[in-house]
Amino acid sequence: MKIIEIKDNQFLQSFLNRNNYEEIEEIDEKVDKILAKVEKEGDQALLFFTEQFDHVSLQNIKVTEKEIEQALQEVEEDFLKVLQEAKENIWQFHQKQMQNSWFFNKEESITLGQKISPIERVGIYVPGGKAAYPSTVLMDAIPAKVAGVSSISMVTPPGKDGKIHPNILAAAKISGVDEIYKVGGAQAIAALTFGTESIKPVSKIVGPGNIFVARAKRKVFGYVDIDMIAGPSEICIIADEKAKQEFVAADLLSQAEHDELACSILITPSLEFAKSVKRQVEEQLKQLKRKEIAQKSIENYGAIIIVDSIEQAFTLSNEIAPEHLEILLENPFAYLSKVKNAGAIFLGSYSPEPLGDYFAGPNHTLPTSRTAKFSSPLGVDDFIKKSSIIYYKKNDLEKVKDKIIFFTEKEGLEGHGNSIKVRF
Repeated sequence: MKIIEIKDNQFLQSFLNRNNYEEIEEIDEKVDKILAKVEKEGDQALLFFTEQFDHVSLQNIKVTEKEIEQALQEVEEDFLKVLQEAKENIWQFHQKQMQNSWFFNKEESITLGQKISPIERVGIYVPGGKAAYPSTVLMDAIPAKVAGVSSISMVTPPGKDGKIHPNILAAAKISGVDEIYKVGGAQAIAALTFGTESIKPVSKIVGPGNIFVARAKRKVFGYVDIDMIAGPSEICIIADEKAKQEFVAADLLSQAEHDELACSILITPSLEFAKSVKRQVEEQLKQLKRKEIAQKSIENYGAIIIVDSIEQAFTLSNEIAPEHLEILLENPFAYLSKVKNAGAIFLGSYSPEPLGDYFAGPNHTLPTSRTAKFSSPLGVDDFIKKSSIIYYKKNDLEKVKDKIIFFTEKEGLEGHGNSIKVRF
């Protein structure tokens, strides 16, 4: 793991530019073909791509109730209890985000307002393949249910046995997912967008996936809404010599094991502390089952940055705008006002990032790749839409009609003005 000084911004630039644009162009060409084939051929294309990419031949892509019930029997009872408790925490947190319709009377007979309505049908993408992520099911589905979404359609790649991991199905059942389909990749995004014989189209797609899923989501935006384009995971830790180096090292590695492109950064004013954390990372790395992935991540996108002051640490962190920011300083609440850009903020030594990933309640679908500068975690707001309410009586419109007509003339829109004139 590199130890660098703030004056050397070479690492920062490599972090900000992790995309290989030549590779993305090649992926986009493949994604375009997948989207077009699914739009044209429907289920037949889904079965074709599932066999090609997932190496499994399916007869039916929809998960049956029998499969779900069987999965529930296979999942450990203790894990079902943990899922249920996590659901309750997530539900409670997201209920606080609920908005209500509102109205006000500008004058006695003029009513203005805003009507809040849930999106009727959404799709959630849950990654599969090498690992199962029931936490993603909870984080994507529960805010939608809290918002009042009436139909949730979940897509996720099948395993080599043609089945969905039992933990995924259990989480879907607990979260209230309405439909589950054994399809992943860009083809799943196409199915949710355009619809097939088996899958009805949705109005919004949420959830993380690989680069093919991310590029497909970008391309279908406009046909449907999407939550965000999720990039490789990131963690930034601000700590000084009073923090425990073993805690810091473990938290850095918790993100490094996600992906070879994951980025783990420690910012500290202490060179001695930096060296001790580096040694801890090297020791703890040896114990990880996913140490090959974590090692590549740490080597390529891991760094300990030495700054002159804690103030400078926050300036740098705000520029990075990390997905996860941990503040491991004494009295961390005192520094909260210094944070301008971060997806989720973890305060103190006993609020590690996995607490947010799995259990605390706030959503773990977070903005990455500097998008925390302008976007927010997934939440109830992502599953609602707003309609403006306008009510005038005749005498109210008459009072302002000439002003509106004058305005329409300035824009050269005669028909707009006539819409007012014809009423008088």
